[in-house]
Amino acid sequence: MSTCTVVVPTVARPSLRTLLLALAAAEGPAPRRLVIVDDRPRPNRLDLPDLPFPCDVLHSYGRGPAAARNVGWRSADTEWVAFLDDDVVPSATWFADLDADLAPLDADDAASQGRIEVPLPEGRKPTDAERGTAALADARWITADMAYRREALQAVSGFDERFARAFREDSDLALRVVDAGRRIASGKRVSRHPLRSRGFLASVRDQIGNADNALMRAKHGPTWRQRSGERTARFLSHLATTGLGVAAVIGALRGRRWAVAAAAAWGAQTVGFAANRMASGPRDPAELADMALSSALIPPVATFWNTVGTLRHRPVRRPDAVLFDRDDTLIADGPYLSDAEQVRPMPGAEIALRRLRAAQIPFGVVTNQSGVAKGLITPTELAAVNRRVDETLGPFDVWKICPHDAEDHCRCRKPAPGMVRSAAAELGVKPERCVMIGDTGADVTAALDAGARAILVPTEVTLPGEIDFARRRAAVAADLCEAVNLALGDIA
Repeated sequence: MSTCTVVVPTVARPSLRTLLLALAAAEGPAPRRLVIVDDRPRPNRLDLPDLPFPCDVLHSYGRGPAAARNVGWRSADTEWVAFLDDDVVPSATWFADLDADLAPLDADDAASQGRIEVPLPEGRKPTDAERGTAALADARWITADMAYRREALQAVSGFDERFARAFREDSDLALRVVDAGRRIASGKRVSRHPLRSRGFLASVRDQIGNADNALMRAKHGPTWRQRSGERTARFLSHLATTGLGVAAVIGALRGRRWAVAAAAAWGAQTVGFAANRMASGPRDPAELADMALSSALIPPVATFWNTVGTLRHRPVRRPDAVLFDRDDTLIADGPYLSDAEQVRPMPGAEIALRRLRAAQIPFGVVTNQSGVAKGLITPTELAAVNRRVDETLGPFDVWKICPHDAEDHCRCRKPAPGMVRSAAAELGVKPERCVMIGDTGADVTAALDAGARAILVPTEVTLPGEIDFARRRAAVAADLCEAVNLALGDIA
């Protein structure tokens, strides 16, 4: 399958070899290549079997599965990138089924979700850990088996690496893709996810995920669970149980009569929680002990991590408008570009502006054009070039152009803030609610002096001092798509 790259993040678990052997034997068109991203902090040699297709090993040095997947898809040059977890087992016809899943998708379909099967134990109820794994079969948008268009990943800058664990990073990505006006289709290909033991009190350790839930809430609002198909959280119940426990301890230390009532209420809550979990699982003594102890520990641990996440991740208000420099930001610059036929969008410009339209955020152009003052461009030629830019990438909600030379000492020419303020006024927004994106220090300075945020997207001609200044006072993005996603607060 020459249009697809398969990406597998791994920490070198034994299951990786099982996955690779299954892929080697799978029927169907082979991928252009397989990319294995070793996420161990200190990577060592991987024991890989012989494969019938090209395979590369890259490294993400312990930054988590989100970062590992970003390393993988950014190394790809194919239309599609298929993600597999290193503990799934693809079916014997997985490549053929993937090809069949992708073939009918149109341009609005950004991804194809594979099906996950989890074989449950026979003859007994599943344990709490096994029930957690079984939930993957009904989970929405998980990247255990998910194929994305590379262009769709570029549009939203891929996975948010603040999700450092294998938790919520897939739902966050999918929500951003859907919010950008794209669809995620359901495919028919199947991968099996075996059960595995996770150790005593694993459910307590899992509560660190509440910090990631807080990040989801900050990014996507209070309805993120409903929109991503997640079940209702028990957090309010855990918060109430924790409050009762704290009240009982404080009351006992102070000799309060109500301490007994608080302790009784805490006990009732805890026993009810434990009984509900025990009823769903086997009567194994070790499992019952795990459920009893973890049911007492989960509420305060969940409350702690939710508080940590809420304090760490504050909601980011989206800008009221985004302003762009023209040359070397939206279009490739030429020496005083005067020929409309030479207008060429910068890489990612169309995708980035489509993202802003989907977010319903107005955007405009703020550009210095000193070639007019120098007599190197006529007003008619400038108008023709701008018209072609508008036809190719627009329509833009506002245009602000400074035709003066530096020696004119005008108030509009960047790095002066005049055009940024004027564009904000025409759009009916405050400058401090705007973001300016450009490729020079003048763009950054003009934005900051107007009170706006600034994001620098360096090119080969951007001066090192300008980049250093932007890192200290503003932000620096690798490309235009990343700049727009930084402006929207979708990534950090």
